This record gives sequence, structure tokens and C-alpha cells, in this order.
Amino acid sequence: MCTRHRQHPQGIALQTTCIQPEAGQDRLRRWVPRCLRQDRPEGERLAASCLRGYAATPSQRGISLIELIMFIVIVSVALAGILLVMNVTTKNSADPLIHKQAIAIAESLLEEVELMPLTICDPDDVNAASAVTSADCTGGTNGANDESKVQLGPEAGETRGSLTLPYDNVSDYNGFNMAGAAITDIAGNPIGGLGGYTATVAVGTTGCAGIAFPNALPITVTVIGSDNLPVVLDGCRTRYSPRAVP
Repeated sequence: MCTRHRQHPQGIALQTTCIQPEAGQDRLRRWVPRCLRQDRPEGERLAASCLRGYAATPSQRGISLIELIMFIVIVSVALAGILLVMNVTTKNSADPLIHKQAIAIAESLLEEVELMPLTICDPDDVNAASAVTSADCTGGTNGANDESKVQLGPEAGETRGSLTLPYDNVSDYNGFNMAGAAITDIAGNPIGGLGGYTATVAVGTTGCAGIAFPNALPITVTVIGSDNLPVVLDGCRTRYSPRAVP
């Protein structure tokens, strides 16, 4: 047993008694309140109303109903936001794969173009290995075999996947495109799974890397996947070996 006293504003002495719990009971002491009037014999108890708004209350545990409802509301709002983000992420999870595939197609096609010869004359020309200027090509400057003539493009009969007259110069790729199910390798074989992509190549006449045309050609490859987001890669091919024929 233990007691403690407090003074009530109305002159009432408040006395609370704590009872030591027995073995196996709650270890927290419970205070049993009593109030005494100073003008009455000590120990005389008053009605419980004298303790209204003042008496000590036992220790409280748990949460109130209002706190529980607020917790449920907050958790529900947070969970709804998380589920929304997960839904959007799952829905668009394939988009990065489409974009990466478009980049792979563009890089492969750009490398293919840059590895082609950039000769003065068409490599099929008998003078291709010895020509110093376009005038040395069969047909002369701006002739059929002059690879520097404008408009750039393939010679008559040349196609990318042909076994007899394939593209054999960088300038041949100007205006080249693959669309729909026509994405193919350099030999013209269709590549499975790429039916939703388109690819185009443009070879310019403005020069690049500080070198004027026709000794340098800018190359632009554009690939668009099913997400309709274009992937554009630029390259530059210089004429470092104007008489090297394949």
C-alpha cells in the first residue's frame, strides 16, 4: 500500500491509494482515489462527485475508435497510391524493351552504312580503283557512276539485299527505308519479331566533321517502334580511301 496527497482548488484534500498487485497480475500500480474534506474528520469519504475532472484515472491502453478510423483511412489512401503506381509501371513495362530494340536496329544499320566504301566512282566502274576525280569515272562528272553526283542514291538496279547488284557505296543508302514486316539483315533476310518497326536512312551533302562534301557524308538513321517514339542516330563517313573497292 502507498498513498499520495494533492490539494483540490476548493479546499478538498485528494488522497489516492495504490495497491501493490499480486503475483501474476498487472505490474502497473492502480491508484484508488479517495477525497477528504479538511473540515471533516480525517478519513471520512465524500461522494465520487468531488473528484469530477480531477481524480487520477487508471493507465489506459490501446487506441480509440477515432484513432482506428483515421489509421484505416490513411493506410487506404497510401495503398491506393501505391497500387496506382504499380499499375502504371506494369502497363508500361514493355516500353523500354521497344525503345532498346529500336536503338539496336538503328545502331546496326548505321554501322552497316558507315562500313561501306566511299569511293569517287561506283565500285562497279572499271576506273574505280584508279580515279582521282569524278571526271575519271565512266560517264564523267555527274555521270551514272559518279558517286558524288546529286541526287545521292543507288545506281540503276542496285538493291540492299541483292546478290548481283547490292549496295556498294555509302551514297547508295540515301532514301533507303524498311517498313512493316520488311526489317531485314544486310542479305535481305527478314528478322523475326521486328514487324512493328520502321527504319529510314538519309545521306546528306553538307559535309561533316569539318570536312566538306564530297569527302565527308553525314548519315542519319531513324527507327520508330510500336511506341511511335523515333530513335535518331547520326554518323559521319569520311572518304579516307577513295579508291578502295570491295
